[in-house]
Amino acid sequence: MTLSGLQPRHWRRFGLHSLLLIGAAAMVYPLFWLVVSSLKRSQEIFSNPSGLPAKLDFANYTNGWTGQGMVFGRFLINSLAVSVGAAVGNIIACSMTAYAFARLDFRFKRVCFVLMLGCIMLPRHAVLIPQYVLFFKLGWVNTFAPLIAPKFLATDAFFVFLMVQFIRGLPRELDDAAKVDGCGPYMLYILIILPLLRPALVVTGLFTFIWTYDDFFSQLIYLNDTSLYTVPLGLRLFLASTGESSYGPLLAMSVLSLVPVFLLFLWFQRLLVEGISTTGLKA
Repeated sequence: MTLSGLQPRHWRRFGLHSLLLIGAAAMVYPLFWLVVSSLKRSQEIFSNPSGLPAKLDFANYTNGWTGQGMVFGRFLINSLAVSVGAAVGNIIACSMTAYAFARLDFRFKRVCFVLMLGCIMLPRHAVLIPQYVLFFKLGWVNTFAPLIAPKFLATDAFFVFLMVQFIRGLPRELDDAAKVDGCGPYMLYILIILPLLRPALVVTGLFTFIWTYDDFFSQLIYLNDTSLYTVPLGLRLFLASTGESSYGPLLAMSVLSLVPVFLLFLWFQRLLVEGISTTGLKA
């Protein structure tokens, strides 16, 4: 069938697919450019910014891995430790808090829920100085504690609200059946709510991991020793304030820093899509 013989609905489908392909290409191109440029020599990155490298050069990866006086793998391990700790903290604390708001009855429940929602609109910079003073007095500055410990106190109101909406969509008959079998509030949370909450837990854990892994500001504030630097701070070392910056190794290590997030997304892709779709339908 020729293009002139296409029906109107076929033309609409062809146009839609063309727009999707153009949008996909626009989103993939920066990643493609990053990978290709990491295989170029430093002078070729700017002399031939959009073309393929004249010769594949993997020296940027070897130089970047050990080029800052410390193996870049140390930064990856630090980032993974902080991100996993923050994800675990959010999964535990936010799910327990959401269960309390969605299923338990206690005084000032509505007031506490409104205050919790108000935290979503509070700029993080408004509490930066009080938090820093608190962590300084606790002796937590220059440790991972300020980046992980708050997550175990359900400080991310967005994920609490997400789980509350999900739990409210679960039938109350399950609670009644569990209570008949002798389950109290704690066993009800562990045996009934948590297994059904798995899609929302995956969304919470995955987004917490990615946001913490990419966070630069908080890690810059609380981490001083180079041995404690995470990936964002480690990449910053390649940009010299004076003198020549190492753009080739910087791009190479940027490619490697994407690997954990990429693998994590592939591993949890199905549960992530399921979690986003189901949490979006809960009212």
